[in-house]
Amino acid sequence: MDIVLAALCGFLMDLALGDPAWMPHPVVGMGKCIAALERGLRRAFPKTPRGELAAGAVLAAVLPLGTLGLAAGALWLCGLAHPALRFALEAVWCWQALAVRGLRDESRNVYRALTGGTLEQARAAVARIVGRDTAALSAGGVTKAAVETVAENFADGVAAPMFYMLLGGAPLALCYKAVNTMDSMVGYKNERYLYFGRAAAKLDDAANYLPARMAALLLAGAAALTGQNARGALRIWRRDRRSHASPNSAQTEAVMAGALGVQLAGPASYFGKLYEKPTIGDALRPVEPGDILRANRMLYAAGTLCMALLACARAAVCLPLGL
Repeated sequence: MDIVLAALCGFLMDLALGDPAWMPHPVVGMGKCIAALERGLRRAFPKTPRGELAAGAVLAAVLPLGTLGLAAGALWLCGLAHPALRFALEAVWCWQALAVRGLRDESRNVYRALTGGTLEQARAAVARIVGRDTAALSAGGVTKAAVETVAENFADGVAAPMFYMLLGGAPLALCYKAVNTMDSMVGYKNERYLYFGRAAAKLDDAANYLPARMAALLLAGAAALTGQNARGALRIWRRDRRSHASPNSAQTEAVMAGALGVQLAGPASYFGKLYEKPTIGDALRPVEPGDILRANRMLYAAGTLCMALLACARAAVCLPLGL
């Protein structure tokens, strides 16, 4: 039950405090490790497709396993000193593995720029949370990008970390964050990372497979709780959940599009190159800045549902076993 309590404390701290800028964050350290490992591995392995595949596979093994081992070791040492110290560290790491408040705050910055600022400010705000090129986005394009990132990041910034922390505590949640951070840094299908980043991308797809589908159903439940179209969410999810190159990304985007009655996705530019991506959802009405706030309400409701359901599931398994 200590893991359930640590996860609940972490969730509440995330809702209350988000990610304070002054506080060292494990993901920042992971990013530095990825950059250093990439430099070393590229020097050590041949600069051929096979060599880059092998180097990327080493990265995809070393970083998650190293993160898991270091986190578990740190908790063990804290437990030797005092159980309360171990619990406190685990709760803090559970907090840092989640991104509910941060995602809401960043997307609301986009909303504020759209409604009370300039289009340039809105483009700059959305550039902080999306990977696509934003310099030429219209107001509608900025809004759509913000709504999409709330939907997609509910899966890998909230539901998946919760799933893994309630399965294996903070060490497994941080192991997942290492996988996800690798994918966000090297999992691109461009010239630099086509081979080197392939193992990281495939590992991220596998790690997110179950959580993404769980997240989609939770978002549909959140649509009902927040007054959005839950029936439409499920209809579009069944129809469009595979409308993405990733096996996972369209799961939650489809639910969000159906719940709001708007069309998401479609062509987008990355690193100066236009990609013809399929659309998700039906354009029953134009997307509008208020959709960002509606997406945020669904985010909070779905996050609360996720924590409650996963905590109850772990308690139901562990309590009869005396764990």
